[in-house]
Amino acid sequence: MDERASIVTDNALTYGDALPEGGALLGLDLGTKTIGVATCDAGWRFATAGKTISRSKFAKDCTVLRALVQERSIRGVVIGLPRNMDGTEGPRAQASRAYAKNLAKALELPVLLWDERWSTSSAEAAMIGQDMSRAKRARKIDSHAAAVILQGAIDALAGGGL
Repeated sequence: MDERASIVTDNALTYGDALPEGGALLGLDLGTKTIGVATCDAGWRFATAGKTISRSKFAKDCTVLRALVQERSIRGVVIGLPRNMDGTEGPRAQASRAYAKNLAKALELPVLLWDERWSTSSAEAAMIGQDMSRAKRARKIDSHAAAVILQGAIDALAGGGL
């Protein structure tokens, strides 16, 4: 296995080096009960909200994610890293790091951990701006938050600043 394939980092430059030819990316917002999913195009321009997956055991989650990887020709994964507002990391961040490490190994893809502070509130504000009903927002918030996380990462990867 190529050592770049299983890299887990929170540094966009290191991640970009692992993907010298770009490629479609999968964005994940890990919750305790669900995983919000988003994808982006191979040119790293636009993140699009996808589905929300009910969390289960890691092996079952991995099976669902592997199918998405194959279906969309995904080259890398971006996972939201839930930091505290002061930038420190607590138990949820450590759980996300562990999940990322296991996922990188299982899927043989590089994983970027991206700061997800404000992603859910940004996603909710955008959905309110689209006049989406409260019920529909509740169903779609996780995938939209994943799109916010992924868009931030691809903006940095495409040269929009780190």
